[in-house]
Amino acid sequence: MDKRVEETANRRARGLERAFDILDCLREAGRPLRANEIAVAMGAPRSTIYELVGLLLKIGILESVGGEGRVFLGGRLFLYGQAYGDQSGLPDRVAALLEGIVAETQETAQFCLLDGDKYTVAMMREGSRPFRISSSVGERTPIPWTASGRLLLGRMSEAEIRAFVPPEDFRLPSGEWLDPSLFTIEAREAVARGYFTFDSIVDSYTHCFAVPVTLRDGTIAATLCLVAPKNDALRNHADYIMRLQKAAGLLGAVYAEGAKLQPTTPIRRA
Repeated sequence: MDKRVEETANRRARGLERAFDILDCLREAGRPLRANEIAVAMGAPRSTIYELVGLLLKIGILESVGGEGRVFLGGRLFLYGQAYGDQSGLPDRVAALLEGIVAETQETAQFCLLDGDKYTVAMMREGSRPFRISSSVGERTPIPWTASGRLLLGRMSEAEIRAFVPPEDFRLPSGEWLDPSLFTIEAREAVARGYFTFDSIVDSYTHCFAVPVTLRDGTIAATLCLVAPKNDALRNHADYIMRLQKAAGLLGAVYAEGAKLQPTTPIRRA
């Protein structure tokens, strides 16, 4: 390949990656930001971010919000999401399964994924309990803080886990340090067992259940989770796991039928 052509291709690829980084930055912030705030958050050159923000505004991927140069995710992204849902059918199937779990258990059910080097709740249906679960849909959480994290990284070696998970994410909300070696052991055991449960380290009164959604090749694409009060979790422990595993099996079959949502590949950006 001609050197100039290769340089142009590489420059465009970097620009495309930066554009997605801008979308990730805004989603994680959860509020409109100015271009200079985005540049600071990303540690990127202001000139580059201003140029890309202008382009994304022009094509409707971003929208101006509230004046003073603030931007947020644009309506065109909704159309893309809607087209994806219409084509794959997966969101409707996941929603139906979560609603079924809630109807059977009265507990809060979640569909969870990796989001880069973090964990996120992609979809949730709340149970009938008077309290609210603290985690929100789309919120990015350190993987070691979660039951799902043990399953989602359970096929990685300790070296791969250490390279993938930011070191600071092993610091738990209590300030306690979680040894990556212990996390790796728990992850391997969770995959072999087919589930992981523990008392939440974020909500002191809840217990978290997670089971894997496994593809035919053994890849764990996602997890189905249940969050319940500790006493109810203890009393119904085996039943809750059974119901989650049944639903995860049905969801695995949906993937096999051709649903297009791909599991997140653990890639750490430079």
